[in-house]
Amino acid sequence: MRFFLKTVGATTLVAACVMSGTTGTAQADAPAAKAAPAGLYTPSSLVLAVGQGDDAATATMQRAVTLTCTPKASGSHPSAAAACAELNEIDGEFAQLVGTSSGVACTKEWKPVVVTVDGVWQGRRVAWSATFSNNCVMGASLSEGAALSF
Repeated sequence: MRFFLKTVGATTLVAACVMSGTTGTAQADAPAAKAAPAGLYTPSSLVLAVGQGDDAATATMQRAVTLTCTPKASGSHPSAAAACAELNEIDGEFAQLVGTSSGVACTKEWKPVVVTVDGVWQGRRVAWSATFSNNCVMGASLSEGAALSF
């Protein structure tokens, strides 16, 4: 798992850079069209992980689960069906899973924890991560839903 996250590198950071090429001719950008799925089901298969460290590229992974939502909920996630339902509700916008503290009092200890989601969601490649100052802050900040409860 550690090797996998190192190879993904900067693509797992929350603030990713988007690069676009230029053609030398001034023209308006056309809106990006979603690619149509090639099969009956659009693939949705993710690896969700929690690690100790400042960022996803250098964190020491503590645990990870797999989650497949199409054609049916499965994987090593303890609540696969509920997690898939939650991710469908937010259309795979993982940042919506992070909220403000739920009134839990946490220490100001700096022992960073990184949560990552990497894989394919409804046919599109996704790489997302969030860093929290410690485990308490992570627990208080994540939604009480099933997706990131593993």
